[in-house]
Amino acid sequence: MKKVLIVGAGGVGNVVVHKCAQLPEVFGEIWHASRTVSRCDAIARDVEASTGVKVHTAALDADNVAETVALLKRIQPDVLINVALPYQDLTLMDACLEAGVHYIDTANYEPPDEAKFEYKWQWAYQERFEKAGLTALLGAGFDPGVTNIYCAYALKHFFDEIHTVDILDANAGDHGYAFATNFNPEINIREITSNGRYWEMGEWKVTNPMQFHQPFDFPHPEVGTKDIYLLYHEELESLVKHLPGLRRIRFWMTFSERYLTHLRVLENVGMTSIEPVEFQGNQIIPLQFLKAVLPDPASLGPRTKGKTCIGCLIDGTKNGQRVTKYLYNICDHQECYREVKSQAISYTTGVPAMIAGKQLLEGGDWRKPGVWNVEQLDPDGFMQDLNRYGLPWEIVDADPAMIPNHP
Repeated sequence: MKKVLIVGAGGVGNVVVHKCAQLPEVFGEIWHASRTVSRCDAIARDVEASTGVKVHTAALDADNVAETVALLKRIQPDVLINVALPYQDLTLMDACLEAGVHYIDTANYEPPDEAKFEYKWQWAYQERFEKAGLTALLGAGFDPGVTNIYCAYALKHFFDEIHTVDILDANAGDHGYAFATNFNPEINIREITSNGRYWEMGEWKVTNPMQFHQPFDFPHPEVGTKDIYLLYHEELESLVKHLPGLRRIRFWMTFSERYLTHLRVLENVGMTSIEPVEFQGNQIIPLQFLKAVLPDPASLGPRTKGKTCIGCLIDGTKNGQRVTKYLYNICDHQECYREVKSQAISYTTGVPAMIAGKQLLEGGDWRKPGVWNVEQLDPDGFMQDLNRYGLPWEIVDADPAMIPNHP
């Protein structure tokens, strides 16, 4: 009987536990661990009520390698699914190596004291995982994750060469708050207040935060036309490395003017800073304090209505002819909440993490020693599972005029 340990009890952790419990033939025994074990216990009660599956819980400081190794050796899972903070990726990878456990995450490592996420730290583990006979799957959420697999699937079935990729992430949901983030506020705000970056003709080009934006017509009427903003996102780094013939790749995300106005005010008064300040004799980090006073993303589910649309607009050639495809998913916030008590942002990250665990446990191409980004693996089974387990996708011929025209 296969065992899985899920680390992290935020909104995404809740989804992963629910979705694993829906497949007891794959995930025979489910363990859920977090620094705040009461959250794991609450999720376990919900899961047992909805599926009849018992989830085992444990307290865990994921920053502590020795403590994590002890837990892994006690329960002996086949795979650890990391949906904790990106700061903890390396400690959890170290623990998996020591305990002999496969590893999956949804976001690449980011140092706590610097708003800079890169794969270099995790790619450096390649030889160690290979020698240990263990698999580490990196970035197995939606973006990164599904967007990477969309590119691999498109290259396998529809293109001889991919020349440009535009990843487009739209959230047309409304939670009713004046300002809230749909996933961890600290990670979210660090990401979007950093410089933008895109890759073109062999080099990285840097932009000011939110410098470039334009309207884009998304395919569902409840999403519609939204302003998309150029950001840097981690899947660009791995796709540049793994897509042959690529000439340009960019990442775009939608934001409302209300959201951006609040963010500008918070930046102007220093609340998005990650530099420590002294307050009443204590050192605090303003962004971490802001996180504490903002609504918990895990609490947004019952309030959020509307849809998300995330996908890849891909341009290239097939048999010498130009081809443009748009591959995307539409997800409904309220449908996600009815199924697993989550809004769609957590759902679209958690479902792929579960599918990655399923693919790894079932063996084949997805369980080979080493450290892999998901676009390096055969996409077909994963794409079939997206349709089976809640994230159906569409692929359509697109007009090249849809491709964003700047920078």
